[in-house]
Amino acid sequence: MSTPQLILKQRAELLAVLCGGGSAEPLDCVLDLLLAWEVLVWEDYLSIQVAEKALNYKVRQLLDVVYDKGEDACSCLLAAMNQVLPEEQKAGLCFGEECAVVGKNRPDTATLTLLADRPVLVRKLRDNIDGALNVLLTTDCFTIKDCDVVQLPVYTPSQQVRRLLDQVRFKGETAAKTLLQFLEQTETTRPNPEDKENHPSANCMLYQKKLRSSVAAQSHTLSTYGGTGHFSLDDIYTDGLLEVMDGSGETTTLGLEDVVGPVGTLNDDADTFLVSGEAGSGKSTLLQRLHLLWAREALLTNIFLLFPFSCRKLNAEHRELSLKELLFLHCCWPDRGQDEVFQFILDHPNLVLFTFDGLDEFKQGFTDEERHCCPTKQVPIPVLLFNLLQGTLMKGVMKVVTSRPQAVGPSLKRYLRKEVLLKGFSPGGIDCFVKKHHSDPAMARRVIESLQANSVLLSLCHIPVFCWIVTKCHQELLGSQDGIPQTITDVYLLVLQHFFQRKSYQPQGVLGKAWLEEHLDTVLKLGQLALESLEASCYVFSGYELQRIGLTEQDVSMGFLIYCNDLSVTDCKRYEFLHITLQCFFAAFYLVLNRNSDRSAIYRLFQPKNKQLSGLSQRCLGHCIDSSVEGVKSHVTETPNLQITAQFVSGLLSQRHHNLLQECCPTAVRERKAKQVVKSLSKGMQRHFKSIPRPVEGEKKSMHAMPSFVWLIKCIYEMQDSSIAQDTMAKLDVEHLKLTYCNIGPVECTALAYVLKYLRNPVGLQLDNNSVGDVGVEQLLPCLHICHSLYLRNNNISDEGIRKLLEKGMKCERFQKIALFNNNLTDACTQHFAWLLKSKQNFLSLRLGNNNITSQGAEQLAEGLSSNQSLQFLGLWGNKIGDRGAEALADALRNSTTLIWLSLVDNGVGSAGASALAKLISQSKTLEELWLNKNCISREGVECLIEALKMNSSVKEVWLRGNNLSPEEEEELSKQESRLTF
Repeated sequence: MSTPQLILKQRAELLAVLCGGGSAEPLDCVLDLLLAWEVLVWEDYLSIQVAEKALNYKVRQLLDVVYDKGEDACSCLLAAMNQVLPEEQKAGLCFGEECAVVGKNRPDTATLTLLADRPVLVRKLRDNIDGALNVLLTTDCFTIKDCDVVQLPVYTPSQQVRRLLDQVRFKGETAAKTLLQFLEQTETTRPNPEDKENHPSANCMLYQKKLRSSVAAQSHTLSTYGGTGHFSLDDIYTDGLLEVMDGSGETTTLGLEDVVGPVGTLNDDADTFLVSGEAGSGKSTLLQRLHLLWAREALLTNIFLLFPFSCRKLNAEHRELSLKELLFLHCCWPDRGQDEVFQFILDHPNLVLFTFDGLDEFKQGFTDEERHCCPTKQVPIPVLLFNLLQGTLMKGVMKVVTSRPQAVGPSLKRYLRKEVLLKGFSPGGIDCFVKKHHSDPAMARRVIESLQANSVLLSLCHIPVFCWIVTKCHQELLGSQDGIPQTITDVYLLVLQHFFQRKSYQPQGVLGKAWLEEHLDTVLKLGQLALESLEASCYVFSGYELQRIGLTEQDVSMGFLIYCNDLSVTDCKRYEFLHITLQCFFAAFYLVLNRNSDRSAIYRLFQPKNKQLSGLSQRCLGHCIDSSVEGVKSHVTETPNLQITAQFVSGLLSQRHHNLLQECCPTAVRERKAKQVVKSLSKGMQRHFKSIPRPVEGEKKSMHAMPSFVWLIKCIYEMQDSSIAQDTMAKLDVEHLKLTYCNIGPVECTALAYVLKYLRNPVGLQLDNNSVGDVGVEQLLPCLHICHSLYLRNNNISDEGIRKLLEKGMKCERFQKIALFNNNLTDACTQHFAWLLKSKQNFLSLRLGNNNITSQGAEQLAEGLSSNQSLQFLGLWGNKIGDRGAEALADALRNSTTLIWLSLVDNGVGSAGASALAKLISQSKTLEELWLNKNCISREGVECLIEALKMNSSVKEVWLRGNNLSPEEEEELSKQESRLTF
């Protein structure tokens, strides 16, 4: 098939990926390449990048222009898209045969060089734009107005660079030469071979080469879930969702290269970057990818030395060390010139990066009480680590730390430059991971189809470790006679079955019904090791510890334990569980199956952290362990690991697994423990309910739930007993349930819906600033009938999620309000809202702010509004409806007898739109507030609004800040009408 035919056939898909998320960056990058390759001329570029035109218009224009240019141009377009798009977006697209871009002669003018080198210049200038503008200004190539046009805050840094290049090209040859000379000078000021002061010596270069080689060797194979097959990280790595939040609560999506970039910086004086995410979200793998790309000089090219550390391995270091010993013993030993290499590190902290994986697995919580600033003095590892993080030691060295969110308290957050949230896989990421895992496309398709057919299982797969489990255990999953897994416990039992089946001596590896009983001895020994180690905050084990428990080589060969990869000098083999969640799973098995455990062990497991007692005989799980065991230290297990263990205990004691466990543990013992779990969950919920304050007069009774509330609900879901959920929710009497910033993803949505559907009275459910996504929305549907309001701001929801939500919402009489500010909605969702408004005459509030809705979407929405006589609040803040959209909405709302509040802030509305809204004001009997800040309304439009207000006394305020008015005009017009707010 020819490339023009490929473009025609895939036109809709190409349009979708280049418009994905509403960002213009993919299109801009493609245009940069096509200009550099001389596929597009400047006139083509201008015909595509038409100001005020929507992104989808520009992409269609690009496809049309390139298609008309023929075969070679189409090949180059596909090659550019293949280069620009991330792997998960390329899934399912065909880019034809690999296109080799023919090298052109170097341009003979500076203005042509700006085009030929455009992709490189965008990258180089992104962090130097202020310097470039300053040079152009001082050489009279630019005016202050030119600088202001480039630096408009609506543009991203990359867009500002492109505006700069366009302006410079327009100014001519002198400006272009000035810019190129500036870049050349900037390059020469960096460390170079002639600069003896900054340039590394031969010994330093030799050390860098050895360190890169060591880091590459350690990072080449996927280690996080290793031991059961060796995957190249290149072949299996799939990007997760990375987000950063600014001071105002707005989130920005990042790429891997932005983790240590400037976007999202909150504290310029700090040097520590935190990557936080729940267990299994892919933090370690992300860091491993960062290491590998640095070792290959493909990322972090400004970093000369990178030192990777594992906090779980630092736990095992009991010696006092200096910084020099920490770097060289735990990372890479210099063959020559130790002192010289170390002095270079001290002299150039800006060229060094430390990474610390798993701060939540460090035995001691962060403290800034003990100061240490001497790099050669030996101190305990915690003192060394904490002083590095806070910058007392080696100020200027960048540090990247991964951790679960709960482990990072206020004392450490003071020293963070920024916090990046890792939210697991997107739906496209799941498909991409499965396809990478299976070389057989047919098998990959079967696994993906089985996931898409079961939304509960799909919701689990948004967490990468669960996705790996499901993909790894696909044969058991597809051939399961017990049904598709519903809970996290089900998924981990699948792992257990898979690993034992690999080692089974029965024909074709088939396990009998009593497979757990056959391997009970191995499970209990692994469980004892897991539980004792959790108690001691220990995640790495020596051969002696395995021997003490009685674990044999055959037990280890099952694959649950793997050799601990380590670059440091060590005299013995060390082991770790495949994943921390697997360690918690075996600990839970031991708690459930151990007949000698203390009767209070279950109760203590579910106690809140502040009620746990210290000391081996009194600690949370102390009675489960033989008190005579030596070497078990008195450490309180981290709350997150206890909570994961408690979830598994709840799941294992559910009736679903009665048959599996009946031969391994007496029924009476299991029933007693199950009752203890139910009682603990009930008491835990009651503590939350009792903490609900009485409502302020005039306000609804509300409960702001904490993350531990979500954990208790997940435990109830693991038990899969509707009577427990029903009894628990019978005691909750609130009108508003707030679960903001609680790390709620699709898995938590499944558990919430399972429990909340039993509420007695309708509730407003607020899930703002979480990671619900489309799959999470689908999981919430079973409890939608009990929600009178649903708040889902900033949750990465698209039109598809809204379609499913509204299909269900149509049938829910109580469902009356929804807020979807800052999601990924486009015009495609407005037809569903129009349908809802036409059909549901008790719907009160619709807020769709800060999405990607244009005038076309506003017109579709207007069709529904014209037939609705119930809506009171309509918010479209931060969209792109323009005058045409405002006119359509005003016309549809003119006859509304219920509308109280309307917001069209920051929508490109001009005086024509204001004139239409004035007609709405003059006729409405109910409208009280109209918000029109940050638009393009001039004096003419405001005067129309003033005339309308003279005819309507019920309107209380019209907000007009940030429009096209001078301060003098604002003052004059406010005197004419006091209800205008400028």
